[in-house]
Amino acid sequence: MSGFVEKPEPIQVPGLVHLHTGKVRELYQNEAGDLVMVASDRISAFDWVLPTEITDKGRVLTQLSLWWFDQIADLIPNHVLSTDLPEGAPADWAGRTLVCKSLQMVPVEAVARGYLTGSGLLEYNESRTVCGLALPEGLVDGSELPAPIFTPATKAEVGEHDENVSYEEVARQVGADTAAQLRQATLAVYSRGRDIARDRGIILADTKFEFGFDGDTLVLADEILTPDSSRFWPADQWQPGRAQPSYDKQFVRDWLTSPESGWDRKSEQPPPPLPQEIVDRTRAKYVEAYERLTGTSWS
Repeated sequence: MSGFVEKPEPIQVPGLVHLHTGKVRELYQNEAGDLVMVASDRISAFDWVLPTEITDKGRVLTQLSLWWFDQIADLIPNHVLSTDLPEGAPADWAGRTLVCKSLQMVPVEAVARGYLTGSGLLEYNESRTVCGLALPEGLVDGSELPAPIFTPATKAEVGEHDENVSYEEVARQVGADTAAQLRQATLAVYSRGRDIARDRGIILADTKFEFGFDGDTLVLADEILTPDSSRFWPADQWQPGRAQPSYDKQFVRDWLTSPESGWDRKSEQPPPPLPQEIVDRTRAKYVEAYERLTGTSWS
């Protein structure tokens, strides 16, 4: 069992209909039929949404996504219509809210990997493949792949694991044309992001995207190239053969699995609240990623 430790009550705003509570985002619809996405400061680990929030996280994710959308605007359109705060919305929504096109979403997590780690490493160690793609012998945790690969996954409910699937399975589910568009767009955006991040001393190891259709046009949705959707590693500390330091919630994972937390991951008990030190260090990592990537200071 997993999911939310404490599922929040959504804020009610006149003129907005609440549609969904995700791990991080609240989704609403306005009277024009557009979607209103609000990024909270919630954080998840080990398929649990934790009871402690990370200050500023929702704003960092939103502002970093907007910056990346500008960097890849020539590659693919995105779903953002406006960053204006809906009338009657709480002031706290400022900087964390996007008004977006309502798309026909593709039910696939579009994952690109340039380096081997995580679930890809587990599969490689068993079969020398990732999502059915054969890889060379001799790769280890953190190895750079010969070329980036498209390794899709099926989308899971909150508290469940996404499941890696083959390209052929995606083509069977969504059609060959859509599968080809997903692969091409995913690898193009990943490659652009990888090159930009590399110039700033950061390795973009892997990332996931969500896409939808606006009529016949494939559109990039949700967040992109954030510490929540990607693995960012400091390039000057990259050392294949071990777990890499990262700009994400590794502090949270490490604390939860330490004796200090007193939590047994294998039990069905929810994780405990995070200490302030872990909150502060995690926030600092998100902010550092934002500042190094964008070249601007977080305020």
